[in-house]
Amino acid sequence: MAETPLWTGKKRALFGLPWTFTTYTLTDTCLFIRSGVFTVREEEIRLYRILDVTLRQSFRERLFGLGTLHLCTSDQSTPEVDIKRIKHPKEVRTILSDRAETERSSKLEGMRELMNQAADNGHRD
Repeated sequence: MAETPLWTGKKRALFGLPWTFTTYTLTDTCLFIRSGVFTVREEEIRLYRILDVTLRQSFRERLFGLGTLHLCTSDQSTPEVDIKRIKHPKEVRTILSDRAETERSSKLEGMRELMNQAADNGHRD
C-alpha cells in the first residue's frame, strides 16, 4: 500500500469511541480494511469494482455522528462490504463514490483504447 491515503478511519464502538481493532484506508485506487489483533485480516477492494454505496445510520449512530457505509461490489470474494460506525459518513461516502466512478471511467476508457488498437491492427493490410 504505497499510495497516499485520501481517508483513514476506525470502526467505532459504543458511544463513538475507537476501541475496536478495525481500520479503514481509502486510496485513489483501493479500499483497505484491516481487522484483528493476534490474527490480522486485511481486505483490499479495488474501487472500480464498487457498484453502489449506501449510507445507513441508526438513531444511536446519528446521536454520535457515526454511520455505516454498505458497499455492493463486483468482487467475487467480497460482493458486499460494510464500513461500520465511522465518523463523517456522508463525507466519506462522497469521496468513495467519486473515486469509484473515476476509477470505473478510467478502466472503461482503457478498455476502449485497447479495443480500438486491436481493431486498427486487424484491418491494416
